[in-house]
Amino acid sequence: MTMLARAGFIAFAAFCLLAGDAAAQPAKPACTSAQTLQGTQTLRCETAITIVAENGAKFELRDRNRDGQVDSVELSSKALLLEVPKKSGRTRFQVVTPQAIAAVRGTRWAVDAEGGKTSVFVVNGRVNVARAGGRGRVDLGPGDGVDVETSGQLIVKRWPPARVAALMARLGQ
Repeated sequence: MTMLARAGFIAFAAFCLLAGDAAAQPAKPACTSAQTLQGTQTLRCETAITIVAENGAKFELRDRNRDGQVDSVELSSKALLLEVPKKSGRTRFQVVTPQAIAAVRGTRWAVDAEGGKTSVFVVNGRVNVARAGGRGRVDLGPGDGVDVETSGQLIVKRWPPARVAALMARLGQ
């Protein structure tokens, strides 16, 4: 292979890699952001989705189907409180953490990713929670929560008021 052909091949390969990364880039969301007195950040998106982020939360908004609307969040640390309206169709809004995927069609729920564990709590509506590796799945209703670690069973529990209050306080609620 000539030097020119080799350089062209390398440039083409680099372009393909960059194009693949572009598909995984965060959505360019039509969301507005505001800081609260409690130190949380509130994002309000065009699609009536509201996301409250704990101070210091690390997350990225995503557009999985590339329609210009936020349809998922990748959360790597701290907590989010989400309110997603019901909408028709098959697309579910997802929160993806290292340990879990929480998906809904319309509800209000919180996801907390800290250490090696993800906790999901439902305020109202229903949330489907699956282990990130696909080994286990549970459905949560209002007042239910689950702690997802890399191994062990997924056990749905009614969260005690003190645990709910502590999480909601972190989210300025």
